[in-house]
Amino acid sequence: MKEINLSDWKRKDHYAFFSQFEEPFFGVTLKIDCTQAYDFAKEQEQSFFLLYLYRALKAANSIEEFRYRIVDKKVVLFDTVTASATINRPDGTFGFSYMDYHEDEKVFQEKASEEMDAVRNSTGLIPAVSGENVIHCSAAPWLDFTALSHARSFTFPDSSPKISFGKWTEENGVKTMPVSIHAHHGLMDGYHIGLFIEAFQHLMNTIKN
Repeated sequence: MKEINLSDWKRKDHYAFFSQFEEPFFGVTLKIDCTQAYDFAKEQEQSFFLLYLYRALKAANSIEEFRYRIVDKKVVLFDTVTASATINRPDGTFGFSYMDYHEDEKVFQEKASEEMDAVRNSTGLIPAVSGENVIHCSAAPWLDFTALSHARSFTFPDSSPKISFGKWTEENGVKTMPVSIHAHHGLMDGYHIGLFIEAFQHLMNTIKN
């Protein structure tokens, strides 16, 4: 992690402008093609959720703006960002998880599966471990949503991006899934979300054994 020198940062004016807003977050919702990824997950009997979550994290880590955070009123750049993901339980509730990002997908899936089991077997909401270098992720596999908003406290200093994944649907042999991304406008713009979607879609289309 390193602190950003605001005096010569290219986003200095953007950060100063949007940080004055009561709601500095903006969001977009769009669909991605998940045909290859979903079919591969089912063929290999893997978790589709963990397959796309890994690729979302890999895409996010490849884009510097997704690794910016505001900590103690300072802008910092993390080396790696990881996931705080909601995990659904059989009783209809959910809990928050904390999943470290590992470049090795097999290691990520193993560790993430252990975390999912721990959350499903608990009754609490907040994970024991968390941090500023997270992306808040959630899955709503029951909803083919076209828009999404988040509950949050305006008094709590939050700068972590939020990525939500919806229900996949199929038309003419093509499976698509809605994805919603919310981010602090002082730290990134729609252009950077476009870079994320491009990288994420590429990873979803290049599944390898």
